[in-house]
Amino acid sequence: MSTKVHIKKGDTVKILAGDSKGKTGKVLEVETESYKAIVESANLATKHSKPNAKNPKGGIVKQEMPIHISNLMLVDGSGKATRISRKKDEKTNKTVRVSKKSGEVIK
Repeated sequence: MSTKVHIKKGDTVKILAGDSKGKTGKVLEVETESYKAIVESANLATKHSKPNAKNPKGGIVKQEMPIHISNLMLVDGSGKATRISRKKDEKTNKTVRVSKKSGEVIK
């Protein structure tokens, strides 16, 4: 059983804590089991890679590392970081995410 998280792959988020605090970026991957997400060009770490087929020379590579979801806040359509709530959509009868600040539905 996977846990419910307030962000999804493709969302724009603001980072609230850590070395990348204040940056915004797109979520590349969400790991629901460990409650972490990988954000584009944030929380970069230097990795030393051995030569392989993809990178024949090897060397030093910058790589995005996971950030705990509690340190991320969703950015709504107006560009402001906001908390979210869940409501039932009257037309489709599905649960949708709604911005607490603006009240708009988050796709």
